[in-house]
Amino acid sequence: MPNIRAFLWIALVAILYLNYDAWEHDYDAASVVVGGSGAPVRSLGDTVPTGTSERSAGTPPAAPAPAATALADAALPGGPNALAAATDSEGPAQMIHVKTDVLDLEINLRGGELDQADLLKYPIHKDQPNVPVQLLNRDPGTLYVVQTGLTDEGDPAPDHHALWSATQSSYELEGGADQLQVPLKWTDGSGLTVTKTFVFKRGWYAFDLTYDIDNATGSPRKFAAYSQILRHWERASRSYFDVETYSFKGPAVWDGAKSHDLKVEDAADKKYSDTVTNGWIASLQHHFVAAIVPPANQPFTFKLNVDNSQDLLSAMGPMLTIPAGSHDQFTEKLFVGPKLQSQLAATGPSLERAADYGRLHVIAEPLFSVLNFVHGLTGNWGWSIIIVTALIKLIFYPLSQASGRSMAKMRAVGPRMKQIQDTFKDDREKLGRAMMDLYKKEKINPLAGCLPMVVQIPVFISFYWVLLESVEMRQAPFMLWVNDLSSRDPYFVLPLLMGGAMFAQFKTNPPPPDPMQAKIMQFMPLVMTAMMAWFPAGLVLYWLTNTVLSIVQQWRVNQVVQAEANKKRT
Repeated sequence: MPNIRAFLWIALVAILYLNYDAWEHDYDAASVVVGGSGAPVRSLGDTVPTGTSERSAGTPPAAPAPAATALADAALPGGPNALAAATDSEGPAQMIHVKTDVLDLEINLRGGELDQADLLKYPIHKDQPNVPVQLLNRDPGTLYVVQTGLTDEGDPAPDHHALWSATQSSYELEGGADQLQVPLKWTDGSGLTVTKTFVFKRGWYAFDLTYDIDNATGSPRKFAAYSQILRHWERASRSYFDVETYSFKGPAVWDGAKSHDLKVEDAADKKYSDTVTNGWIASLQHHFVAAIVPPANQPFTFKLNVDNSQDLLSAMGPMLTIPAGSHDQFTEKLFVGPKLQSQLAATGPSLERAADYGRLHVIAEPLFSVLNFVHGLTGNWGWSIIIVTALIKLIFYPLSQASGRSMAKMRAVGPRMKQIQDTFKDDREKLGRAMMDLYKKEKINPLAGCLPMVVQIPVFISFYWVLLESVEMRQAPFMLWVNDLSSRDPYFVLPLLMGGAMFAQFKTNPPPPDPMQAKIMQFMPLVMTAMMAWFPAGLVLYWLTNTVLSIVQQWRVNQVVQAEANKKRT
């Protein structure tokens, strides 16, 4: 009994510790102190990058001048509370609503921050077509926003804490228009005016962001453009029964030469900082992405900050001087939406790599291009997979043909192999030597049957990532009961058909000379069926098609080899 009590006390202490650790993980951000000022940091999003350091909520940015606040109040019917949709520590968060044919956005006038983005063409579930995927949002548990602004070296600046003004409470892309401009204004009251304009295009998830700066003051001003993606993160665990969990979720960058997935729990990645030209930053998840593409040929500082349950990935450009009495402009591109390869590629350098095909992207990217081309002809991704599988089979036909002939010959000499096994069953050395002599005499390569399988493994893995990552196939129907090629077969029919085809293929090929290997191979169809049951239906369709074509090819080769053997005997 004392031992039981001791274990119970230990268990209780462990539970209390785990609860305390969870509480620290979720709420510690509110008690972090910056720079010894004693001011709590509400969020990593309070951080404003500067030329030499970063300004946080502990050292608040300069508030807009009274003239700027007056301008904002005048621009909004009913005063600053007319568009209030939420509140924060800096006052009312006034929202404007923007809607295009593909995006439904909320832009916060406190900083011009993108607080919400619904993807109108992408429902969460096929059976609920009117409930779109919400990519950006302000909810603390799923926080995901894009912050943009200009920073300077100490004077009031139109950063993502500044209060902007708008002439309308909502903007919508009208039926005949191809473009929608959403201008926001800010002034410091001394002659400096900045117009921040979002430019949306019909059918596009990429949009432009420009800053037009009019310096009517009597002195030069210095500014640098910056953008950052603030996101809540949680420790994720992978589940074999949910293939979506195998897709990377988190910050990523393109450094001008290659992509980097930054793991927020990795000590080195937490300190990531680099100066990049012709790159981009992004926050990835399965099928969707928010990305920022700086202007070409300008060095930008990319940096990742991680604090408890939030990560902040930022891109800051060079500090530029705006002479007194002059005008200048900053530009950049943003992308908020699905990982559509064509739109990503047109938005930024190698931004299509946001669709992460892993280390085999060299195979996966052309494979997707071929699939996409065939889909343009068939209009059905399922038939595209079948046709491309047949094309791959055709490319590897010479290799498969040589392998098939070797296996057909092994089947033909099966009785002789059996006789050798019975004769030397008690002497492994003599058995091996006799089998090798038979292989040499009949010109048989016992490993030839494995070669096509080995060659197909990279293609199989590439197919897996293409089907998993390509949003083009998300919720794509094939026929009958298969209504989503990117998720598992709801009735497991395709995996069962695949298992049956693999068993038929096993019977078509000669059995392995080793009895133990033969027994293992008999169970392989069952193992593969159980494993593939939870894979995307499109991947199972590929493997089923490949297996059926292999059976047909081997059946034909067996006939040819048998005819050649009969001819020799006559």
